[in-house]
Amino acid sequence: MKEYSACTTILVGKKASIDGSTMIARNDDTFRPITPQKFIIRPAAKNESGRKIKSWLNKFELDLPENAQAVPAVPNVDYKNRGYYDESGINKENVAMSCTESTYGNERALAFDPLVKDGLDEDCMQSVVLPYIHSARNGVEYLGKLIAKYGSPAGNSVLFGDKDEIWYMEIVTGHHWVAQRIPDDAYAIAANRVSIEQVDFDDSENFMWSEGIQDFVAQHHLNVDHQGWNFRHIFGTYSQQDRFYNTNRVWYGQKYFNPEIEQDPTDGDLPFIRRAAKKITREDIEFVLGSHYQNTPYDPFGKGTEEEKHRFRPIGLNRTQNSHILQIRNDIESDKAAIMWLCIGGPTFTPFVPFFANMNDTDPSYNNTSMEYNLDDAWWYYKSLAVLVESHYPQFVQLDTDYLNELNQYYRRRVEDVIAQAQGKTGAELTSYLTKANQETVTYTRKRSEKLWAQMMIDSINMSKLTFNMDENL
Repeated sequence: MKEYSACTTILVGKKASIDGSTMIARNDDTFRPITPQKFIIRPAAKNESGRKIKSWLNKFELDLPENAQAVPAVPNVDYKNRGYYDESGINKENVAMSCTESTYGNERALAFDPLVKDGLDEDCMQSVVLPYIHSARNGVEYLGKLIAKYGSPAGNSVLFGDKDEIWYMEIVTGHHWVAQRIPDDAYAIAANRVSIEQVDFDDSENFMWSEGIQDFVAQHHLNVDHQGWNFRHIFGTYSQQDRFYNTNRVWYGQKYFNPEIEQDPTDGDLPFIRRAAKKITREDIEFVLGSHYQNTPYDPFGKGTEEEKHRFRPIGLNRTQNSHILQIRNDIESDKAAIMWLCIGGPTFTPFVPFFANMNDTDPSYNNTSMEYNLDDAWWYYKSLAVLVESHYPQFVQLDTDYLNELNQYYRRRVEDVIAQAQGKTGAELTSYLTKANQETVTYTRKRSEKLWAQMMIDSINMSKLTFNMDENL
């Protein structure tokens, strides 16, 4: 059963962020609203021979190396029918990976390098890469070799980050790909279509590519431009779906980060790399990932016409199963510098909870998710909270906004307090301490969420239409 992730990606260089962090972020949007996920730690391996992985989506299988780093992961609960899809994580060397952004090559290129049915699919991609890489650049190289050997059964884009560099890799045919380093002072947004533009093959510091891609393009007459080598033009699509499902999301994100720039939301050539009007915060990224065209006629909750309100696909969806921001800080020691900001349930109405990646376990409410409805599970609980807010949006949106702002204020203090209290701790002691601190953050978030839940339930009772006031005694 093949299902693609229709996601939105944001990448922020270290000089573009407010605190010198690198940040890679993505919404995991599936084609169905109910796809329960859990948050776990994949254990390390040391001198373990005979390890293998097999995809649940096709016949791909691979012998794994004997040694592997422990990594956090956010897989599907129903992996046998949906595939693993570990989605995102940061390994012990503070290398972040998020996969994948479904990306579609055009028929001209696919005619000569078709997708490989049993190649390395996105459900296994993080599992066979993240535990074994040592930098963001190394991640591109490592995955590139696997694609060369096994091929790809789908168009996929992959995010890599470390404390210095961010890379965006677009795999568009069975074997061909290009990756670009996001400049330190820039940000980039991608939304389910080929994004990388002009490629400089003399600049290996900022571009990587599949072996033979230039000859492939020349041999099959794929370059549509009179000059230059524009990856989007050569391999990308310019379809009706792009104009109303994809490019509009990039337009809104760039409108938020660069309000001074006027652009058309259906423009198929919106730039990939941008410099923001101000330094970018984590909260900025959270807003964009949960956005639905606020302050435009296209907001489904807004005042536009019915046609306008349903013209474009929002960024935040009921089909967003998790949203994450993988942050690597440069202002503290490396063993405390990697933070996974994880939003289970949907980024429009629920919080991004900070987890120090240097942990040995996750909270049971995250790692034991049921396939059946269960409010003890974080995934089901925050999905339900989002539904409750949306069901009475005009009445509850301000309550929800205040709740999210209050939590973000708490998280900023909380992260710095945990770091301060961790001073002097190293190795296993530090990992144990950060694991416990993560779980305490989860507990606080749940308690604050219960308070919001209670207020909305009380207000809902008072809003009932089954009422009739004639006499206070009747």
